[in-house]
Amino acid sequence: MVSYELTVYTGKEASAITVNSIYIKLVGTKGESDRKWLNILPIFWGSEVTYCVDCEHTLGQLILIEVDKRTWFLSDAWLPEKVEITTPEGDVYTFPVYCWISDSETHRFREGKALKIYEEENPLGLYARKQELLQRRKEYRWDEYDSRLPRTIKADGVGGLPDKNKFSWTKTIQFYITGFYGKIGNCLKKLTENRNNWKNLDEIHNVLSCRTSNLYDYIRQHWKEDDFFGYQYLNGINPILIRRCKTLPPNFPVTDDMVFFPEGLKLSNELGQGNIYLCDYKNLDGLPANTVLGKQQYLTAPLVLFHKRPDDKLMPIAIQLKQTPGEDNPIFLPTDSTHDWLTAKIFVRNADFTELQLNTHLLRTHLLAEAFAVSLQRNLPMVHPLYKLLIPHTRYTLQINTIGRGGLIGPTGLVALNAGSGGKATTQFMAKSMSDITYTSLCIPDDINERDMHDVPNYYYRDDGLKIWYTMYKFVQGVLEYYYKCDDDVLGDSELQTYIGDIFKNGFLSNTEGGFPQSFTTVTEMVKFVTMVMFTCSCQHAAVNNGMFDYAGWMPNLPPTMQCPPPTEKGTTTEATILATLPPVCVTAESKTTVWLLSRPPSDFVTLGHYPEDHFTEETPRQLQRKFKVELEVLTTDFKMRNMDMEIPYTYLIPNSVENSITI
Repeated sequence: MVSYELTVYTGKEASAITVNSIYIKLVGTKGESDRKWLNILPIFWGSEVTYCVDCEHTLGQLILIEVDKRTWFLSDAWLPEKVEITTPEGDVYTFPVYCWISDSETHRFREGKALKIYEEENPLGLYARKQELLQRRKEYRWDEYDSRLPRTIKADGVGGLPDKNKFSWTKTIQFYITGFYGKIGNCLKKLTENRNNWKNLDEIHNVLSCRTSNLYDYIRQHWKEDDFFGYQYLNGINPILIRRCKTLPPNFPVTDDMVFFPEGLKLSNELGQGNIYLCDYKNLDGLPANTVLGKQQYLTAPLVLFHKRPDDKLMPIAIQLKQTPGEDNPIFLPTDSTHDWLTAKIFVRNADFTELQLNTHLLRTHLLAEAFAVSLQRNLPMVHPLYKLLIPHTRYTLQINTIGRGGLIGPTGLVALNAGSGGKATTQFMAKSMSDITYTSLCIPDDINERDMHDVPNYYYRDDGLKIWYTMYKFVQGVLEYYYKCDDDVLGDSELQTYIGDIFKNGFLSNTEGGFPQSFTTVTEMVKFVTMVMFTCSCQHAAVNNGMFDYAGWMPNLPPTMQCPPPTEKGTTTEATILATLPPVCVTAESKTTVWLLSRPPSDFVTLGHYPEDHFTEETPRQLQRKFKVELEVLTTDFKMRNMDMEIPYTYLIPNSVENSITI
């Protein structure tokens, strides 16, 4: 008779407890143990309980464990983190679990050493691998929100999601309390019922006036200024739209005579010198604007020209609010009346609200991250090295997206009810944006080069993003090259090839013109793609989400809708027309409450580079994780030191403020 010592680690969440019976079986190369009943007393959260499993003979090399839970009284879910087993010979095996067990089915968990499918030497391991994926493909099925958008997970609301993808009890409570607290403050002031227009701009601060930030206060004071208007396109929450302009678009007929430059500079010369930049909101052209509170709203598709001055400030020099030039579509200039120029800029900021919320934020981070997460679950077993590397970057994404589809862009969502781009315009705009996404645009080094933004001064999104990208790339490269020694290892991994093919089909909709990989032929290709996935699910989302309240909290800076059409001639705007054009009180209240909620860090925030779950058990990848964390800490210090001398600190890509995954 020999004895195996088991230590069972239960999750630290309050709801991880179980009062039901847990059974375990050990399976090795030379046999298996009897099914062992573990708990005499309830298993509590955060517990580490040791048991003994006696066997008639040694089991050889341990391959897997089988775990099941039998419900006797109350139905509950148990969250085991891992099981450590010490053999009679003194060897220690670790079996990562990190998933909820709520049913009475038998669940198999592999020993922690990462294995590719062609490395499986034991038929039991191969069988367990295939059974795991068969079950996962039943749980993680593709669904279609709109045929022109990335596929989503098929689930009947949050309750229909697999348990492992649901919020923790702590996060659930915080999420709904935060939303309720934001709304109750406005309800007490009767703002959510007030359909009137604002009487003056200063009144707008009354919405959630107790909720501010240093940058919010700065924006409230400086939002009208041209240099801050230009600054936002580099370091605000939509920093990926602007590009260098060497030749003016034919539908934007700005001439030398129109624009004024200091020191006698000319537009034609500045174009050639690379000092002119463009934002083109062309995908908004022709969209049917929403009806809000029974009133027709208005959308524009502006073109905005910027000039990098000798003092390195980026200044707007011309705005055309519609794509087709004509007498009823004047080009607004800084030399126009104060109200004309401010009105033009407000319409541009409204267009940026739509571009940010539906494309830069929702489509390019949330929806793509969901496709990455679903494909990971459908195609890679827990024992696969890429699953171990990427699973931390999918945490909570499926639930927050399921909530968002109903609560934000669904028929009764906040965008549908309060934004000018709600209703039919939402999916039409997102479909246009989807067709424009390229692989290059998702990889920040390539995107910076493609937009020719490599040398524009004071572009901190670029500077910080590139430093994190290259740090992340080196980490990913180290881990994957440990498991894939040559390109043939990549070509021979059938699960890996199915994974990327599934993303190409259901995430990128088989877009052969976007440059997306359909398969991996080299280690280098795989490393770049995995870096993109990790960056998108952490840093890119942080860059376009974490400043939501800072920049959109002061509604005139990013208004969700416009109640009046854009001016068709100059000299017709006043402060009264601006107030009539901006959203009414109740829409402002809903908008500010929403962006406040979206900007709140969760209480169970997991910082980029922190891996509280031990999916890897080999020392090399664990060492690389520790090194990655240290390098990110160095960047955190560097970015904070730089910010100390800045009037507007750029904080959204400070690594210790970036979450590992999309959870809000």
